Amino acid sequence: MGALYRERTVAAQDGLALCLRDYGDPLASRPPVLCLSGLTRNAKDFHEFAIEVAPRRRVICPDYRGRGRSAYDRDWRRYAPQTYLSDVAHILAALDLHRVVVVGTSLGGLLAMGLGAAKPSALAAVVLNDIGPDIPASGLKPIIDYIGTERPQPDLDSAAAALKALLPTISLRDPEVWHKVVANTYRRGEDGMLHFDWDPAIVKPLLAGQPIPALWPLFRSLGRIPVLAVRGGVSPLLTADCFDRMAETKPDLIRVTVPDTGHAPTLLEPELRDVLYPFIDAH
Repeated sequence: MGALYRERTVAAQDGLALCLRDYGDPLASRPPVLCLSGLTRNAKDFHEFAIEVAPRRRVICPDYRGRGRSAYDRDWRRYAPQTYLSDVAHILAALDLHRVVVVGTSLGGLLAMGLGAAKPSALAAVVLNDIGPDIPASGLKPIIDYIGTERPQPDLDSAAAALKALLPTISLRDPEVWHKVVANTYRRGEDGMLHFDWDPAIVKPLLAGQPIPALWPLFRSLGRIPVLAVRGGVSPLLTADCFDRMAETKPDLIRVTVPDTGHAPTLLEPELRDVLYPFIDAH
């Protein structure tokens, strides 16, 4: 059996090295799927999803700058949405991709909205995973509190206990999936300890009060684009009220809620299978 994916490196506009996983046939005729992860996450989160989709179309899973195998930025001020959006545009250009289906979790969903405003013709369809145009401060605060402080752990069991304490609303029901999420969160450092697999400096723009752009105009930019919105039933980041308002703003929005799940669904939940894959296959 051959490799499940190809590792590639793309230079960003400022020359920083961005790594990505490239699954499936590069010559497949249908628009590739571009998987954009959450704020601290990386390409590994989409591995099982990509394997499921790759027999039918190409799947691209990048690591943002400062995450996973991509290079860390020496200037923390560039850890900002506009930079990430530029990086995504450079990845599309480097791979000669003109039209994609974007699957965006959390921050990745915000970047999908940004593409809707900046490059709407590049979007064949969008999956917004547990993110909307209203972000409650109460939902964002726990994320900010944990991402900027290193907490080295000796092993995965200790790492799992620490992560559960830091993020009690994750609400993952499958122990195997939980183990994978924990493994994808850490990397082994030169000191032999497990460290978060991101640059702690990514939190500095948030701590510095970097303003969040108006998001409802970005969401409305997806007006003519097919969109599937996924919400964790107990998510602190995408409220039920915002979810309803999204449907009022975009009447053709397809919605699905994963019960008893926090931020964010893994996209591997059984409740999503009969909605997510047909949606992607239709575009």
